[in-house]
Amino acid sequence: MREVVLDTETTGLSVADGHRIIEIGCIELRDHMPTGRTFHEYLNPEREMSYGAVNVHGLTAEFLADKPRFIEIADKFLDFVGAEVALVIHNAEFDLGFLNEELKNAGRPALKVAKVVDTVELARRKFPGAPASLDALCKRFAIDNSARTKHGALLDAELLSLVYLELIGGRQAALDLGWQPGAADATVTAAATLARPPRTFAPSVAELAAHAAFIAKIENPIWRA
Repeated sequence: MREVVLDTETTGLSVADGHRIIEIGCIELRDHMPTGRTFHEYLNPEREMSYGAVNVHGLTAEFLADKPRFIEIADKFLDFVGAEVALVIHNAEFDLGFLNEELKNAGRPALKVAKVVDTVELARRKFPGAPASLDALCKRFAIDNSARTKHGALLDAELLSLVYLELIGGRQAALDLGWQPGAADATVTAAATLARPPRTFAPSVAELAAHAAFIAKIENPIWRA
C-alpha cells in the first residue's frame, strides 16, 4: 500500500484572500514505512507574505524570489503524488484547499484522492480532549522534534510520518520488540559460547552410588528400572 505524507507552508491562512503555497514537502510510505523517496520544493508565491506567516515558517519574500512558481513544478509534483493517491496530512482540509487552488490556477486537474488520513482527527479520536498539534504528538510519542524551531514542510512531513506510525500502532504491529540489527546473531553466539559441552565418558562408581542413594530417597522414582 502506497501513501504520501504531505505538508505545505503558505503566505497566509486563507485561500479566499489570495494566499499561496510557498513550500511543499512529501514523504512516500509503502506499507506504512518510509521508502526514502521524498518531494520538496520552495516556491515563489508572486505576492507579499503575511507577517504572521513569516513568524511561523521564517520564509521571506527575498528568500523565495528566485524559486520556481507552482506552475513550473506542478507536473513534477503530480508525478510524485501519482493517481488516486492516499494522503496523510495534519489538518487535511487546509493543505488540500491550497493545493487544489494552485492546481486550478496552473490549469491542472484537482488531486484525485483515493483516501485521506487527517492525523488531527485521528489523534482526537484516539486521545479525546488532549492536544493534537504536531509538537504535542511528538512529545506524547517521544519523537525528537528539537530541529523544529520553525515550521518547515519537509521536516514536518518527516515528523508526521513518525507520528502517523504511532497513531496507527505501527511499532506494535511490526512486533520488533526492540529488535536491533545483529541482536539475534549476538544472542545465538552468546548461547553457543555458554553451552555445556557433551559428556563423552561413563559415570564413575562413586557417581553411580551417589545417584542410587539419591533415588532411594524418592517415592516411586521414574528413574528406577
